[in-house]
Amino acid sequence: MVAEVRPSDLPPVRYRGRVFIRVGPRRDIATEAEERVLAERRCSFMATFDATPCLNAKLEDLDLDYIKIRYLPMVFDEGTLADDKRDIKEQLASIHLYDRDNDCPTYAGIILFGINPKYFLLGDYVQFVRFAGKDKGGDILNERQFAGPLYRMLPTLESFVKDAIITQRPVPESLFRERTVWNYPEGAIRELLMNACMHRDYQANMPIRLYQFDDYIELMNAGGLYGEARPENFPSVNDYRNPLVAEAMRVMKYVNKFNRGVTRVQEMLKDNGNPLAEFDVNTITAFRVNVHATMGSDLSKGTSQPLSQSIEEKIVEFCKEPRSLTEIMRYLGYKDRVKFKKKYINPLLGFTLTMTIPEKPNSRNQKYVVRH
Repeated sequence: MVAEVRPSDLPPVRYRGRVFIRVGPRRDIATEAEERVLAERRCSFMATFDATPCLNAKLEDLDLDYIKIRYLPMVFDEGTLADDKRDIKEQLASIHLYDRDNDCPTYAGIILFGINPKYFLLGDYVQFVRFAGKDKGGDILNERQFAGPLYRMLPTLESFVKDAIITQRPVPESLFRERTVWNYPEGAIRELLMNACMHRDYQANMPIRLYQFDDYIELMNAGGLYGEARPENFPSVNDYRNPLVAEAMRVMKYVNKFNRGVTRVQEMLKDNGNPLAEFDVNTITAFRVNVHATMGSDLSKGTSQPLSQSIEEKIVEFCKEPRSLTEIMRYLGYKDRVKFKKKYINPLLGFTLTMTIPEKPNSRNQKYVVRH
């Protein structure tokens, strides 16, 4: 009788609390360094959830027409597709949307292009609720569910945010001048929704929750920070719970994977006059962010309460005394000198602001002050 024992795909393997290894003829208890190597090997064998096979699904559960006509031309150039004579299963397997060993789509394929993803993943939808008031105790004014493959659901969500959540109205600045004020910057809400769809835990039954109150929006998805991302290094360090889903969303131009999402959201909120978003990253099983409307304005009710100052108004108020560009940027929390000067300082020059050294506009001693 011959007994053959193969190495485990998920090392280290423990027996009575100890890890044994065999190197050549030597059998011994693993040292701390050897255990670390085994743990790294375990990670290399483990596939993320979106890469695992959806065993109950079949090829017919995917929207093959969209994949062939729209998605594959985004992934491959025209010449490569023309020369590719493989069948559709082999093509999908090459981009990890199909599992050849089990002859079924992967979960990434179902999430992105499944005809009915919710059949396989009960929590794969977005739940929108509009509450009256400032907490969940208020009456429900509106409720909707968004389900389906991401290629269909994401553009629907974009349109809904633009048409049903974002509101605007003119605010008088002077006798002859008005400016438009939005309750939320559309790009910021879109960015947060795209991130929720990309990073959520698809194994959970909890949907993505988009709750709107009178003066803020709460967005929550299952799954806390993942991998190398930790509360102490968020948002500087990023990791992907669903790398295949993330890559497909990048290909379809919904995200860019530059790890600038949170920074861009905060910049858009600041430019619109909103308070910065509040991220709750300490919950292990969920990720939550609250976005507050422009201060003092309830655009959904059409009230006309005092609004927070615009960036331009803050600059004018601050520059009643001569201020350098560095001082102004530090006061408002900006870092990009070129962008800030072009967007805010230059339009005010000659109308509201003037330079203290107009003959040398690029002088290191240049300051800006309100015109009298």
